[in-house]
Amino acid sequence: MTKVKIEIEVNGKKRVSEIEPDQMLVDLLREDLGLTGTKVGCREGECGVCSILLNGKIVTSCLVPAVKADGATITTVEGLEKEGQLHPLQREFVALGAVQCGFCTPAMLLAGKNLLDHIPKPTLEEIQMAVSGVLCRCTGYRKIVQAIQSASQSLEKQEGSDGK
Repeated sequence: MTKVKIEIEVNGKKRVSEIEPDQMLVDLLREDLGLTGTKVGCREGECGVCSILLNGKIVTSCLVPAVKADGATITTVEGLEKEGQLHPLQREFVALGAVQCGFCTPAMLLAGKNLLDHIPKPTLEEIQMAVSGVLCRCTGYRKIVQAIQSASQSLEKQEGSDGK
């Protein structure tokens, strides 16, 4: 098969890759770019553990052909921390013990970020809906929801102190 050249921006960095036309985005991220925070679960889009942000929207990367991401902006869990500082969601997940085995954690964090980027003060139901596409093997949903609620409040306070 002839390889295809794609250009993507991943976690703020421009990347150029030559890929097989049938390569899935999850495999490009994990195998070619070394971003193993994106997990592989069912490879059918059912479990959600491979979720990333693609052009600002949450997607299951196991269902996205990498060629379809050409020109896209991608955020993986590795892109949440900035300048050595954890994202408020990451801090709250740690503080509230919302990590358990950790397999779903990267996708839950990105689902939470996607939600807070679009709805800064979500309701309990909105949080539950936002994480419903990611299966937690340990049934740690309560702490995950609490961590997202707490991060929302933390971000609100942070924006208030920035004068926004």
